[in-house]
Amino acid sequence: MKKIMIFMVAVFALSMCTRKVDQNPRDINFDRDICINCLMGLADQKFSAQSINMRNEVVWYDDLGCLIQYMDSPDWEKFGGDEAVSYIADASTGEWLRVEEAWYVYGINTPMGYGYAAYKDYREGAFDFATTAQRIRDGKSMREDFLKKKKMLHHD
Repeated sequence: MKKIMIFMVAVFALSMCTRKVDQNPRDINFDRDICINCLMGLADQKFSAQSINMRNEVVWYDDLGCLIQYMDSPDWEKFGGDEAVSYIADASTGEWLRVEEAWYVYGINTPMGYGYAAYKDYREGAFDFATTAQRIRDGKSMREDFLKKKKMLHHD
């Protein structure tokens, strides 16, 4: 009996080690999925993003700015950091794109007011991901105006 138990534990442990990693984009469950950064429910796929780590765990963002903030937090490394794969939806089609392969256009009204929409194909004046992420870090976004507007709405 003891040998069978050891064998079963070994088989279980081995199966856990060989679990397949699936870092392909997931479909949004609008009834359940929320942004890991701002805790808002996802409302519009055309601005949503997601990251999937090596443990097949998914975190969601309702705006590119939320993704950048999460990437800059200590939680990003705990989640999987550079081994995680991140996607953003094409603002025209909703198709999931690797964030590094998308082009970002500034001046769009987005759920959390950062103002960047992603597209598969280059558009005039578009930025690559590294440039866009740095612009958001540098405060080059529509976020401040967005927050002022939201604050005014609460005082009415």
